[in-house]
Amino acid sequence: MSSDLLDALTALEQQKGISREVLVEAIEAALVTAYKRNFNQAQNVRVDLNLENGSMIVYSRKDVVEEVEDDRLQISVEDAKEINPAYEVGDVLEQEVTPRNFGRIAAQTAKQVVTQRVREAERGLIFEEFVDRTDDIVNGIIERQDSRNIYISLGKVEAALPVNEQIQGEVYKPQSRIRVYITKVERTTRGPQVIVSRTHPGLLRRLFEMEVPEIYEGIVEIKSIAREAGDRSKISVYAHNEEVDAVGACVGAKGARVQTIVNELNGEKIDIVEWSEDPVVFVANALSPSKVLDVQVNEEEKSTTVVVPDYQLSLAIGKRGQNARLAAKLTGWKIDIKSETDARELGIYPSESSRLIQAQEDDNDSLYDEDVEYDLYQDDEE
Repeated sequence: MSSDLLDALTALEQQKGISREVLVEAIEAALVTAYKRNFNQAQNVRVDLNLENGSMIVYSRKDVVEEVEDDRLQISVEDAKEINPAYEVGDVLEQEVTPRNFGRIAAQTAKQVVTQRVREAERGLIFEEFVDRTDDIVNGIIERQDSRNIYISLGKVEAALPVNEQIQGEVYKPQSRIRVYITKVERTTRGPQVIVSRTHPGLLRRLFEMEVPEIYEGIVEIKSIAREAGDRSKISVYAHNEEVDAVGACVGAKGARVQTIVNELNGEKIDIVEWSEDPVVFVANALSPSKVLDVQVNEEEKSTTVVVPDYQLSLAIGKRGQNARLAAKLTGWKIDIKSETDARELGIYPSESSRLIQAQEDDNDSLYDEDVEYDLYQDDEE
């Protein structure tokens, strides 16, 4: 038995990274419990496991005291001195109490402990692997669902896609492949629990990093994302090199790059706008596809008043205010949109910032290739 156990511990140490000393300590602790349970003993004991000769010896441990209150845990100093005159009050006396048939129980207990530790080690390795992948995209296969979650196989572990992380209206068919974003990895008694999302803005960020080499290489930076999953998103980008067209890099030739992401998200509309440190320019860009005539900034309240042509008021606001709401999330500024007629009546248009916007529009090319028609916004006006 000792040879088999020694070989098993050596293999576990090499393959699973479980220290032999840790396993031996766990086995000895389990043997103490097995001894007390199988032999109806309440005394304090210690088990010595010797891997070299295969011996498993049980020692009872009693405190040497002046007056005995519990003979299962204590021994008088007089009785202790009869065993060995060197014992004094405060010492611990150990005596072998190994049962005759303890070997069989010990072997079974050792096997159970090793099996449990292997399972715990494997769970630990899986946890470490996936906790390092938090905030990343993974591919999985949809397995099943209940009233709360959709369960997705990620190979070594099953991930949960909660209802609030599912895109409304998206169909999740069993055995179909799906890309999800890992939001959280937790330790549980049943192993690591991985929580994933289809609605998190991080999913959109990772998809762009995968599809746009300039983003992955750091040439183009994603500055902010505003997303209403399954419907529409806005993303602001910035190129550190003035010669690089950040928006064009994300759109791709004939819109190929952004269209791949749109397809992955089942038709979710995506506005790609250029980031600017100037809130006037940034807010104007964020309200794309609407044309903006003027942006007036209130720094103290971090709010803006935006003037748009009369005929584009509904486009700037969007259905149920979605375009304006996403632009506000994207920029971090409050946005109050007014038509040109109302702004002139209030005497707030034109202003200095309106000339800045006009100059910006004159300098910029179209966001999209001229040869491609984009109908993503044809239904935004009511």
